[in-house]
This record gives sequence, C-alpha cells and structure tokens, in this order.
Amino acid sequence: MNDDDDDDDDDNELAFETAKRGVRPRQHYCKCSSNSIGIIVKAVSNGEKKETKIVLTKPMTLEGESDSDSDSYKAPNLLQRILSLFKNVRPGSDLSRFQVPALFNLPKSQLQCYGESVYSTGMELIRECNRGQSPLDRLIAVMAWSISTTRPATFGVAPYNPILGETHHVSKGTLNVLLEQVSHHPPVTALHATDKKENIEIIWCQRPIPKFYGTSIEAQVHGKRQLKLLNHGETYEMNCPHLLFRIIPVPAVDWIGKINIKCIETGLEADLSYKSTPSFLGFGGNQKVVKGKILNSSTLNVLYEVDGHWDSTIKVKDTNNGKVKVIYDAKEVINGLQTPIVKDAESVWPTESAYVWSEVSEAIMKKEWEKAREAKHAVEERQRELLRERESKGQTWIPNHFLVSNTKEHGWDCSPIHNFVSNAPIIAQ
Repeated sequence: MNDDDDDDDDDNELAFETAKRGVRPRQHYCKCSSNSIGIIVKAVSNGEKKETKIVLTKPMTLEGESDSDSDSYKAPNLLQRILSLFKNVRPGSDLSRFQVPALFNLPKSQLQCYGESVYSTGMELIRECNRGQSPLDRLIAVMAWSISTTRPATFGVAPYNPILGETHHVSKGTLNVLLEQVSHHPPVTALHATDKKENIEIIWCQRPIPKFYGTSIEAQVHGKRQLKLLNHGETYEMNCPHLLFRIIPVPAVDWIGKINIKCIETGLEADLSYKSTPSFLGFGGNQKVVKGKILNSSTLNVLYEVDGHWDSTIKVKDTNNGKVKVIYDAKEVINGLQTPIVKDAESVWPTESAYVWSEVSEAIMKKEWEKAREAKHAVEERQRELLRERESKGQTWIPNHFLVSNTKEHGWDCSPIHNFVSNAPIIAQ
C-alpha cells in the first residue's frame, strides 16, 4: 500500500470489474425519506419509470438508545413466536440453513452488520492504532479497536443471510470498506478495508455457525481478522467473540468467548475473555464483562491486566506500578451513531445489500409483514433460479473481489484481489 503510483491502476481495475457487472444507467433525480430507523432513497433512471430503491438503516448502538428504534419494527408477541419457531428443532442443530421468516429479521443484511462495526464509530479508533509511540502502545490501541467492533444486538431478530455475491461498499473519510459474500452454503463473508492516508489495511474472512441448544442459540463466528499498520510494518491477527441469545428463563443477548489479539512481528498479545453470567428470573447476573491480560508471548511476562465491560469502559492496570487507565469508553465510540447516506445513487452496484434487500427492509420498517414475506421470498427464489442456471451450464460462481480457499487444515481464507478499496457511493456519518 505504500506505492502511490499503483493507485490509479487499482481504481481502474475496480472500475473495470464494476463495468463488467453492469452499473446502473444515469439517473435524473432522487427522492429521500427518513425516520428514526433509517432512510429510503428512490432514484429514477433515464427514460424509465422504474425506481431504484436503496434502504439504509441506523447502525446498532448502545442499548437504551436503540431499543425504541428496534421495537418499532419488531413483530408482536415475539417471544411466543420464537418458541413456536423452534419447537421442532432438536438441541445441537446447526441453523446455518434454517429459514427465518421476515418477522424475525432486522431490516439489514449480515454484511451491513459486519461493515458497521468497522465504519460506524463515534471516534476514529482505527487511526489511533497508528499513533502509538511504542509497540505496546499500539497493541493496546488495537485491542481497544477490536473491542469497539463488539456491537449491541437485539433479542429475537437477526439480519438477512446474504445472497451469493452480495456486496456492501461504504466510505468514511479516507477509510473505504468493501464486503462480499463469497459463499452462501456455508455462509462466508470477506471484508477488505483500506485507508491510504493512514496506510492501514483490514482483512476479514468470517463464517458464522449458529446452533440451537434448547434454551439458547449461540452464533459461533469462525475465521480470522487482520489489521495491518503498514507504517510500522506490523500485522495484528485476532478472532471475535460468539453471540449468545438466551431464550429462557429470561430473554437476553450477549457476547461470549475467548479472544486472542497478537502482533506477529513483536510477539505482544492480548488474551481476553467475554463473559456473561445469566440472571435468575431477571435478578442478578453480570453481563458484557471483559477480562484478560496483555503479555509478551516469548517470555509470558504479563504487562497489563484488562478489566471492564464492552458496553461501558475497559481499563488496563500496569502490573509494574499498579497504575490504571481507561483505554476504551463505549459511549464515545458506539453511542449516537447515524444512518449512512447515499452520496451517489447511480454508482450503487446491483449487488449492494441496501439495494438487494430494499423491498424487504422497507416493508419491515413499515410493519407490512406479508409484503416483507413476499419480497424476501422473491429475493431467495431468484437466487435458486440463478443456481439452477449455473448448474445446467456447468458453471462455478467466482467472487469478484476476493480469492477464496477452503482447506481442512486452515479452514476458509479470503485474500483481496485489489490492493486498495475505491471510494464508495455510500457514506458513513
């Protein structure tokens, strides 16, 4: 990413790929409507009466602020409906292929949820990673950024399972983010983000595996995340926690699991544990807890102890002198997040999540459940038709933006085809 002479070539390559897929014709005007949940953009094309609809919704923010918004599109009697939905599902079942009715969907795709955790922030923590004066300072900053990607979830609703080849392309300042669904069965998502000004690169390859355990659902997120601070020649590898939905005795949502963040070059690493102690009939319990340590992997010497809650503050304690400092404040980072805006509707790709699911999302936002069901069925049926066409022709679908491999030893791996992500037509605020 240091070679600026390659910038134009890379942008041209991406433009060529876009042209091959077919960019929408020039549009005469756009009409926008908005509410507390999101915005709906309707663009009318040259000489056509058909509207291009793009629907974007507010990112998930801290609980308390987002509850009123999420309740506005939840179906009534949600817990009762959930119990009915899973009454014939055996505990231990993999839900990757489980068909969720639109009643249980958020008005957004899983690609958008992943993307929001990178581009929707109140503070630019990703840039703070570059500011650290020492390798230890940068490891702590990377840990804070990793924690910031943990976002509140809403009980009883889930994002859409992305269609094959679906994309989500958003910019915030000089950070450009691109996601692509590189596999549908099993669902695998690739993410590539670049910031030319900061010389930072992010690469993710993630495969969620939701499982039903009778009284709960746990979405295990497999795969690897990389953050590259190219000015410092450092690559940080990390995983992410699992999402737990407790159905009974008291409905709740939280992140759990062990996280490791390691700098390959320096050997510094952070071991974190996301914990959630269930309450008894709504009383007690301790949720959203993060505990851990920062250590030198070569000497196993513990440098800092980590303690806090991912939805409030995280502190580190220096084991040498006992000094404590706050390194993450959720209210500054994931509070008051705003809905992205469409800067250039005519450049939005046909594969963009906000376009693919627009009819479904609009219906959910309006609580028109039958219309949402029909619109979701239409999207899924179109994908079945495309699959039958490929099979009849003996064709294999290939991702447009990533090279993908899957082995027993290493699992799924995704490498971006292009060195840089281009500016996006959708802008995060």
